[in-house]
Amino acid sequence: MGFRPGFKHFKKVMSGEKIYEGVFAVHKPQGVTSADVIRKLQQHFNPSETFRPWIENERDRRKRENDFQRRRRRNQRVDVKIGHGGTLDPLATGVLITGIGKGTKQLQGFLGCTKTYETVVLFGAETDTYDSMGKVVRRCPYEHITREIVEKALEQFRGPIMQRPPIFSALKVQGKKLYEYAREGREPPIEIKARPVEVSNLEILEWYAPGTHEWKIPEEEMTGEEKAVAQKMLEKDAEVPVASAQEAEEAKHSEEASSSKRKSPPAVTPGGDSAETQNPAETGPSSKKQKISTEGESATVENQQPDDAENAAQEETTAASAPAPPSESSKSSTGPAAVKITMTVSSGFYVRSLAHDLGKAVGSCALMTSLVRTRQGDFTLESDNIVEYKDLDAGEDVWGPKVKRLLDDWEQKKQD
Repeated sequence: MGFRPGFKHFKKVMSGEKIYEGVFAVHKPQGVTSADVIRKLQQHFNPSETFRPWIENERDRRKRENDFQRRRRRNQRVDVKIGHGGTLDPLATGVLITGIGKGTKQLQGFLGCTKTYETVVLFGAETDTYDSMGKVVRRCPYEHITREIVEKALEQFRGPIMQRPPIFSALKVQGKKLYEYAREGREPPIEIKARPVEVSNLEILEWYAPGTHEWKIPEEEMTGEEKAVAQKMLEKDAEVPVASAQEAEEAKHSEEASSSKRKSPPAVTPGGDSAETQNPAETGPSSKKQKISTEGESATVENQQPDDAENAAQEETTAASAPAPPSESSKSSTGPAAVKITMTVSSGFYVRSLAHDLGKAVGSCALMTSLVRTRQGDFTLESDNIVEYKDLDAGEDVWGPKVKRLLDDWEQKKQD
């Protein structure tokens, strides 16, 4: 009597060798990419006892594939299938949603959920990437900025608003990243349009008066043609008015109606493309699509390379001439003020753009110096609900019990 193909899997389950799959969160540290986290997890999960049943079951499943399916596989090596549900830039820390096995199919659902961030905004300068990892494009007076002025300015960013993605980002226009246009001394051929987003909570957590904090304006300055193009684009950006809540709401409904007519995004599969939001951009009589990669808006599975949002701030370029001298305002011995802000935002929101726009709103300029994602969906930074990245190197005896518990909790939640 022959056994059915699925017998080995059934035997493993009956013998107590549980196959762990599902979704949990990792606390990503600063200085590593989201793809680095996935590689680190695979490095420790592949040889582990925790995921040995998953590896064996996957080998059995592949043996049952037909010849065509086997030929399609470029890599016959069996790794634990791992993905993340929302990119965090190297500068950022915090909650990184991670899927294991069948849990990777749930990652798309985390792209549209709300997220909570904490960020520190430093006034007095703006960079090409809108954060402290970029080159300084220009410096602005900041001595007049007070907490009261910032509190008042934040009012216009609450609720449904229109937000323009960073003009020096990995957003693609006609197949080319925006920062590539700038660093070639060229303007993008298409105007970058604002998009509807929503901010359900936006509050100051802490005010840092000049001389009371450690954040500093980056030293590297843009120069030559690169700087000229950057300044020209920033001047255009300054002309864009902040939309009213009614205008943002109307744009949001228009976008939702347009999205409902388009095909839904493909399911995340190993080796597939990152999930991207596409918005139409007018180019005269015809229309082009802008591919947008935001902080935390790309679901990635297995060992893919870091996506565009991660690479944008790390690109290196050669300066065309000597750095420009700092303005008089930047020579202050105490330096500019800074503010820590918490916000809960919708999908597609750029925290860097908020920092940039806040600088304009207070009559100066600003950049993002730190970013922490404290919540995504139901996952938070609470120690009992997240796997610490540093614990991976401590060994399976340390991370194993927590990963098992979190995956058990996920399985139970799916059944309830």
